[in-house]
Amino acid sequence: MSRPPTFVPPPCATARTLRTARGDFAVLDAVPPRGVPVAGTVLMLPGFTGSKEDFIALLEPIAAAGYRAVTVDGRGQYETEGPADESAYAQEELARDALAQAAALGDETGPAAGTIALLGHSLGGQVARAAVLLAPDVFSSLTLMSSGPAAITPTQQARAKMLADAVGVLSMDEVWQAMRAMEPPPPQDAETGADDSEALRARWLRHNPAQLIATAGQLSTEPDRIDELAATPLPKHVLSGERDDTWPVPLLDEMAQRLRAHRSVIAGAEHSPNTDRPAETAAALIAFWNRV
Repeated sequence: MSRPPTFVPPPCATARTLRTARGDFAVLDAVPPRGVPVAGTVLMLPGFTGSKEDFIALLEPIAAAGYRAVTVDGRGQYETEGPADESAYAQEELARDALAQAAALGDETGPAAGTIALLGHSLGGQVARAAVLLAPDVFSSLTLMSSGPAAITPTQQARAKMLADAVGVLSMDEVWQAMRAMEPPPPQDAETGADDSEALRARWLRHNPAQLIATAGQLSTEPDRIDELAATPLPKHVLSGERDDTWPVPLLDEMAQRLRAHRSVIAGAEHSPNTDRPAETAAALIAFWNRV
């Protein structure tokens, strides 16, 4: 699970509700400083067990570069409510949510078609891909961050199944306690000695178990749709850390070649470059958006 450095938005960002034709979504909405021309809008979709806060360290540099950045809790994630029915979290449903979010942002700022850059991390990347395949003309570009061409590795499939099985029979708090027992102690702040355990626990407890079960299954069975995606005309960007145990980096390199995509590898980062190396990740994203 990604560990954002904080759950407190930076001054450039506002926590608010984005109202769409498919329901309300909790977002962080970061806008460029006064006097900085707006170059575009970026819609950012988090990964499995994640939330909008996973991108929080990217918001200030992205906004300072002139991009409005909107990070979203998908249905059933953290502060966005979701039903208990697993079918509500089918990939196409989540993809149509992303299209509705883009439409709502377009209504706020002008025509949506071709003006919004889409970014998805891990599971969010596969949802973003599905949204683009449904409506490729809606977005100005697509960035797949640490998100591979098909199913996750067999080791990660086993972990996803274990988690899905657990949340199907135990309370979310019981699962949290079990996960913490199997992990090393969380890192502590050097000055205060505090760690992020309580914030992460609070986020975990608000995830909808049906969402976790459904999306764990998606990650483990996702087919390769890269040829379909390559046929769409919008510019593409594959970004990852230099190590990744969810989709091996050589597989991501090959995917970028098949997509004829711009490729960024963030030194010192693993599966979550957005939290591992946010400054370098933001710089790579901004460079791509400026180019396209």
